[in-house]
Amino acid sequence: MKRNITLVVVLALSTILVPAVYADGGCSLARAAGAYGLTDSGTVIGVGPRAALARLKLDAAGNINGSVIASLNGSVSNATLSGTYTVNRDCTGTSSFGEYDQSGNLLLTATVAFVWDDNMNEVRFIFTSVVLPDGTQLPIAINGSARKLVP
Repeated sequence: MKRNITLVVVLALSTILVPAVYADGGCSLARAAGAYGLTDSGTVIGVGPRAALARLKLDAAGNINGSVIASLNGSVSNATLSGTYTVNRDCTGTSSFGEYDQSGNLLLTATVAFVWDDNMNEVRFIFTSVVLPDGTQLPIAINGSARKLVP
């Protein structure tokens, strides 16, 4: 009996909440577009801790770019980021991007998986891969969040 009540409650909530997400067409590139402040932290396994702060711009065509200040095992560097991103109707998505030093040399390419919340004002993400220019894949455990900036 308790199991049936739980099932009914879950179904009722999903009937109420899911349409609210999709009432305005769900999540989209157009709704994701804007400037974001970002932080991430974690570990590059075998190298050390990483923390970063960034200001990124996402456009409605699926492009992402911005500036990054990162610390890797205590060494701080400035970089630019450029790449693409996708948004699914269910507010999940992915991004693939390169980070470049101030001379324009590629430092790494990365992919992340993310999910938007708070009416697409905040995105939470986890790195799924980091690859150096020579093809070396780095083992990583890095996650973070970004919040849409007020225009």
